[in-house]
Amino acid sequence: MNMELIANIPKNGAFAAENSYSSDLAFQGDYAFAGNYNGFTVYDISDPEAPTQAAQVVCPGSQNDVSVYGDLLVLSTDSWRTDDSCESEPIYPVGVDYWEGLKVFDISEPTEPQYVAAVETACGSHTNSLAPSKDGQTLYVYVSSYSPNSLLSGCQPPHDKISVVKIPMKAPAEAAVVSEPVLFPEGGYTNTSGCHDITTFVKLDLAAGACMGDGILMDISDREQPEVVSTVRDTENFAFWHSATFNNDGTKVVFTDELGGGGAATCNESVGSKRGANGIYDIVDGELEFRSYYKIPRTNTNTENCVAHNGSLIPVKDKDIMVQAWYQGGISVFDFTDSENPTEIAWFDRGPLSAERLILGGSWSAYYYNGYVFSNDIQQGFDVLEIDDAAGVGKQKPNTYRELNPQGQVRFHG
Repeated sequence: MNMELIANIPKNGAFAAENSYSSDLAFQGDYAFAGNYNGFTVYDISDPEAPTQAAQVVCPGSQNDVSVYGDLLVLSTDSWRTDDSCESEPIYPVGVDYWEGLKVFDISEPTEPQYVAAVETACGSHTNSLAPSKDGQTLYVYVSSYSPNSLLSGCQPPHDKISVVKIPMKAPAEAAVVSEPVLFPEGGYTNTSGCHDITTFVKLDLAAGACMGDGILMDISDREQPEVVSTVRDTENFAFWHSATFNNDGTKVVFTDELGGGGAATCNESVGSKRGANGIYDIVDGELEFRSYYKIPRTNTNTENCVAHNGSLIPVKDKDIMVQAWYQGGISVFDFTDSENPTEIAWFDRGPLSAERLILGGSWSAYYYNGYVFSNDIQQGFDVLEIDDAAGVGKQKPNTYRELNPQGQVRFHG
């Protein structure tokens, strides 16, 4: 409805296998950088309706979520590897040395990325979020990771913290962990052990964290020592706080619940409309206040993994509109200008990959970038979509972004 697929580049080469999952996306200029559990791909999107594959970098290590800033690309490794090289092998870590953490690439020539640094972090790096210094000379990276285990030398409990990595822009090889701030000194709620995802809004010195059992708001004016200023919990309907998106004014946060970890069929009648959904919160006097849930209004089959996942704002002045991936539930565009009454205005859905078995697939990430929606489909590859005028989105700000990171919001007007 009101959304059309206009281009697709299938997974290929070292990324073609079913278990080579496509993951997150980041954008800079005429390029999109697409993570995959086996590395990342660089796409030339100078003509969004006819994108081309410009480079494929083989560097295995889940999830390989990507972020970009200036001449640097930051890659998250959240799996046990023999070493920090791109030739590493998977390893079972109990009783042996292993590596997991961040990798840094020079993308001054986007079609020829160069590996320049690695930083080992506690419990690896499931996701990464950028918080550059105000002068732009230092890039701070908030590393989200979890699942501590007393048997793991690099992931000891308790793990109620994040890692802060400092990368000098002129000397990225000197990247290092500079702090490990504890966000939950009392242990957090239920399964909270660190965070799954943090979204920074550096213009406002704010960040929102989705931390498994907790949703948090942080003051990041001191980049090396972020401070939690508000915490919320939903013990009735939220199972796994997964990600967060601010509105453009920084007065609302959309949190997602990745019920079932992304591998389950939760868009059905038995789960209902409030679980595996978004939770929309207003920020009132610095505190998060719940307003409503939003979940796609379609029922999927039991062979489709479907749950709220990664998305971004669409830059429309005076409106709060978001595009969002729902795995095999497809892609949804919804208006949450009225926090208590979110409404879907466009959607795209391929349907199930199989009628016989649940194959992990669908859109991992769907983001708006300069007039188009770009999606990284776990199995089907890189998609470009366009929203029809009939959706009533309104006048979109053209060429708004020079750079866009999924977990680093920038204002698009005002």
